[in-house]
Amino acid sequence: MRTRSLPMEAFIAMTLSLTATTASGLNSSSPLDSSTPSWSWWGLSEEASNFSSEPTVQMSPELRPAGPEVSPWDVVLCVTGTLISCENALVIAVLFYTPTLRGPTFILIGSLAVADLLAGLGLILNFVFTYLADGSPEPVGLLSAGLLLSAFSASVLNILAITVDRYLSLYNALTYHTERTLTFTYVMVLIIWLSCVMLGLLPALGWNCLRDETACSICRPVTKSNAVALAVAFLLVFGLMMQLYLQICKIAFRHAQQIAVQQQFVVISTTKGVSTLSAILCAFGACWLPFAMYSIVADSSYPAVYTYAAALPATCCSVINPVIYAFRNPDIQKSLWMACCGCVPSNLSLRPRASSDV
Repeated sequence: MRTRSLPMEAFIAMTLSLTATTASGLNSSSPLDSSTPSWSWWGLSEEASNFSSEPTVQMSPELRPAGPEVSPWDVVLCVTGTLISCENALVIAVLFYTPTLRGPTFILIGSLAVADLLAGLGLILNFVFTYLADGSPEPVGLLSAGLLLSAFSASVLNILAITVDRYLSLYNALTYHTERTLTFTYVMVLIIWLSCVMLGLLPALGWNCLRDETACSICRPVTKSNAVALAVAFLLVFGLMMQLYLQICKIAFRHAQQIAVQQQFVVISTTKGVSTLSAILCAFGACWLPFAMYSIVADSSYPAVYTYAAALPATCCSVINPVIYAFRNPDIQKSLWMACCGCVPSNLSLRPRASSDV
């Protein structure tokens, strides 16, 4: 009987040893958990278990990573922000160093480029504050969120201002250049930026969810109610843009019918302009509508991957804005050709101006 009890005693001793080892391993993993950022703009306060179902492997302290695991989505957003910054910096440089590009239309293009440039820098800074800065304080997170909120809001409002400018250039074609003064344009741009700066300061002024995590939206630290209000405001802006572009198409076709001598040329030019305007509106809606609709129905409890999937197309809107509103403009194209090779292609100066040209 004594010889049979020896294996049982050895088993009990081994079990107690494994239990103590596991408990010490769990206690030593707490510093890794506490290093995960909780203020990221994209709501990365979720634990790693929401992104992967693989079992956790215990590591020794010397092999344990010093910071949070880098998300591929954040890398893509950082690269997108870099591309946005480079594109819009080029647009700003061309407008700044070309004295002839000082009209009201080009002021609006420059304001849009500044907004998109700040949006790109905000995406880069958000990545830096999340992964590269050591123990980023809460005010830095609020600053990053406020910069992104102000920049993207200014981008959308500047696109609306450019749409209004296009409509007025056709609706009041005879008196447009006399009524559309630089002072009026500067005042409109100033109002846009003051409104967006105040909007970006709201999280830092207390309109945030830092004290109540359940009230957070998909973009922390913006609250759910504020995110819904912003999404509804965007839907109103998009509806106004659709109405303005519809009126632009009607005016363009009416002008084509009134000019019988040049009917063939005008019909071709107008048809091309209408198709271009439709593509612009569809691209704007495809970029921002998914994010706006998702902001209304979702909150911080939803998986972060859905937020990334909706936010990435919205950021891509700032990538295509320079192509649509700046690089397609013949005057800006001439300045780019002069800056790059010191010459202008002969076919560029003969290109007719359509109603879709900014």
